[in-house]
Amino acid sequence: MGMVGGGQDAFIGAIHRLAANMDGLIELKCGALSIKPETARASGKALFLPESRTYLTYDEMIKAEAALPADERIDFVTIVTPNFAHFAPAMMALEHGFNVVIEKPMTFSLEEAKLLKQKVEETGLILCLTHTYSGYPMVKQAKAMVREGKLGKIRKVLVEYPQGWLSTLSEREGNAQAAWRTDPKKSGKSSVMGDIGTHASHLAEYIIGAKITDVCAELNTLVEGRLMDDDGAVLLKFDNGAKGVLIASQVAAGEENALKIRVYGEKGGIEWFQHDPNTLTVRWLNEPAQILRAGSNYNYLSSFATHNCRTPGGHPEGYLEAFANIYRNFALTLGCKLDGIEPTPEMLDFPSVEDGLRGMAFIENVVASSQSDKKWTPYLL
Repeated sequence: MGMVGGGQDAFIGAIHRLAANMDGLIELKCGALSIKPETARASGKALFLPESRTYLTYDEMIKAEAALPADERIDFVTIVTPNFAHFAPAMMALEHGFNVVIEKPMTFSLEEAKLLKQKVEETGLILCLTHTYSGYPMVKQAKAMVREGKLGKIRKVLVEYPQGWLSTLSEREGNAQAAWRTDPKKSGKSSVMGDIGTHASHLAEYIIGAKITDVCAELNTLVEGRLMDDDGAVLLKFDNGAKGVLIASQVAAGEENALKIRVYGEKGGIEWFQHDPNTLTVRWLNEPAQILRAGSNYNYLSSFATHNCRTPGGHPEGYLEAFANIYRNFALTLGCKLDGIEPTPEMLDFPSVEDGLRGMAFIENVVASSQSDKKWTPYLL
């Protein structure tokens, strides 16, 4: 892979590299690691990249790699820059024949997302979006149980993502991550929904296998002086008839990344909490509750869950492993494509350009609903 962004002064680049390295399927061969030339060079040296493949711009990297012989050039580009700097390198990579892995949200705007989806369809290349939480084994187990009808018809979805890291005006206190996330010129139409609300909406659609059709939203800016929203709540309607509630807040003082989802059907419900990711709680209408645990040796789990379990039962797996599952499934799918082999459904189980498009639609529709006097806003793509 070649990496755009993610140098020594970056936030998420190291996480991507750790995840990509975990299974030995992916090797970092080149990078345009920073917009600062000195940081780009120092980052390349620290990662043992040759000077000839430590580039100063993504434009230079993509053109140079495309000119190399087929057995020497990279297979894909991973983009770990802030939101406003996703579209241009992703589009250029696709235009030069490279597959793409990209941080969420996929683009700065819905229009950019539509153009990327069109380019992916034109080229037949693969775009993977790193919605990390769908990589957890017990999230995949939850999805399998819903798909197999074990909970009956799904009626209700409750998903929440409270954080507390923006409880003060930290963007004016030297916090670089807060600064760009709360800047409408860099973050997009919504801060809280773009940063974490998209994770919650993707998790809901992923687990229940249905799409949001309507939203009724309220966005709030609770820290005085902030330029963008930092809190919000959304009522949801899904195309399978289910109703939902989504809460996202970055001013829930004391919280870290307390993502939780509960799904209820006619026969029972499931609950998954990111702070205890190896556990899936199942509550039945007329039977005792069950606690299912992740583990590669547990035969009661679905093939999608066990495919993404890395340790025997009782050994914790967490965020890095979930992140790595996204990269591994993408790499396995890409490897099959390069070898002319059909990938398995388990390999294909990673977020795609369609998920990226729906994420951008979620942001735009929630903002529109929050600004509207109407109770419900149709979910438009």
